[in-house]
Amino acid sequence: MTLDVDAVRAFVLAAELKSFTRAAEALDTTQSAVSLKIRRLEARLGRRLLERTPRLVRLSADGQAFLEPARGLVAAHAGAIAAFVPVHRRLVVGISHHVIGPTLPALLRRMSAAAPDLVLELRVASSGEALVALDAGALDAAVVLQHDDGRRGGEVLLTDAYGWMGSPDFVHRAGEPLRLAAQAEPCSVRVAAIHALEAAGLPWTEVFVGGGVATIGAAVAAGLAVAALARRVAPPGTVDLGGRLGLPALPDRDVVLHATAADREARAALKLLAAAFRATT
Repeated sequence: MTLDVDAVRAFVLAAELKSFTRAAEALDTTQSAVSLKIRRLEARLGRRLLERTPRLVRLSADGQAFLEPARGLVAAHAGAIAAFVPVHRRLVVGISHHVIGPTLPALLRRMSAAAPDLVLELRVASSGEALVALDAGALDAAVVLQHDDGRRGGEVLLTDAYGWMGSPDFVHRAGEPLRLAAQAEPCSVRVAAIHALEAAGLPWTEVFVGGGVATIGAAVAAGLAVAALARRVAPPGTVDLGGRLGLPALPDRDVVLHATAADREARAALKLLAAAFRATT
């Protein structure tokens, strides 16, 4: 029995991204084309690989058994082609602290499974620093929070809802300033959080300054403070305490991909990166 490698790749992407739509984005094709490839693969194998629901794609038992060999086949195929290409494509991406969180391992797994010959270099920084590096030619792309700096273009990957994230056992006593964890200035999320508190007339005190969302998340999970974080990237086990503490609503923020790399391999990798990010929602 022979298998269509493109169909196997479509299956791996749909399984990893849990969506035909996201798989189609990564492959730069249509959802119907992805669905057709996978149906033909299932017919060839005589097995149902994916369970389709209106909102989610899930692996069947047979699909679960086939996924790891399928990843291996895609990787082997890419390796065979790469035998004539001595250097793998390196994609250098700047990424905002506020964009990554507990979903990063899943995103990297999806990227590796779909593009095993890609060398992905991530540089974590503030959104402003990433954009400066992109403009200086040090990055192929930047995934950042939308800035109010007049910059146009870019692809909106998703919209993050922000909340006042904290440990469920966080204690705030009436009349005391709200204990806040935030990044150092000039972080735009810090500015938005403080502006919201001051506009609402709520006293606050900064008890922790982090060097990235991972450190802020650690302080929040430890119960030291609350922090303005995207719910998507907040540490597992934390909750939005805004309603309980009577805190003001925080504005949503768009996550945007800006890119300068224009070669075919880079464009394909960036489509995969965009699809993987959307799948984190």
